Amino acid sequence: MIHTVHATHIGNVRTVNEDLSWVGRIKPGGYTLGIVADGMGGHLAGDTASRLAVETIVADLGGLEPELSIEACEAALGDAILHANEVVYRKGESDIRYHNMGTTVVAVLFKGIEGVVGHIGDSRAYKVTSSGILRLTEDHTLVNELLKSGQITPQEAGAHPRRNVLTRALGTDAEVKVDLGRIVLNAGEALVLCSDGLSNFVAEAEMMRAVLKPGAALDDRAHKLVRMALNSGGDDNITVALFENGRAGQDAATKEWVQ
Repeated sequence: MIHTVHATHIGNVRTVNEDLSWVGRIKPGGYTLGIVADGMGGHLAGDTASRLAVETIVADLGGLEPELSIEACEAALGDAILHANEVVYRKGESDIRYHNMGTTVVAVLFKGIEGVVGHIGDSRAYKVTSSGILRLTEDHTLVNELLKSGQITPQEAGAHPRRNVLTRALGTDAEVKVDLGRIVLNAGEALVLCSDGLSNFVAEAEMMRAVLKPGAALDDRAHKLVRMALNSGGDDNITVALFENGRAGQDAATKEWVQ
């Protein structure tokens, strides 16, 4: 059983929360879907882009037939993200208030303990186990391109003045490529989806310790991650969704915390 929780906070500086998350069960298929989107584009536009993206993906996947193969789940998730790109792009082209808006997206679709992760932008997915934390996504950013080409060091990347410049986003162009990958959550393992408001302020080792904290409820661990980002500066919106192949006695309900 995959147990879930998601939490978001406007942060210490921003006046609007342009992040949006959605986690839930898809019935009657029994799938679990989770999405984190981090909008951009200024007044009204960023939160509109993230909302349209999440709404489109949820609507497209809400009617999935039961017992699809993992290959079919992967195709469905990819198609839903591409449809969201089309919806956001059309809205930006048709209304000057939303021109050039866009959003990141990272999403997971679970069939039992097998899942597919899709993403565009710099929102991230991490797999957390007792042996470590593994980043499953690659940032679509200028800084990451500079890092991969050896033009800057990892230390320089963390403080680079253009570290928030995306090379790929949902909704900014008519066509976009979705990165897709597979995941399996064995007993006691967890998946973290998050916006860069968390990953830019909480080191991966600290994230792992919070997610694996013995005896803590899943929602308490999500809240802890948000507080850690706030205490480290919190100058961006912060959003996290946690998925765990549950501990004995754990509540299977999806929980949400918004502030």
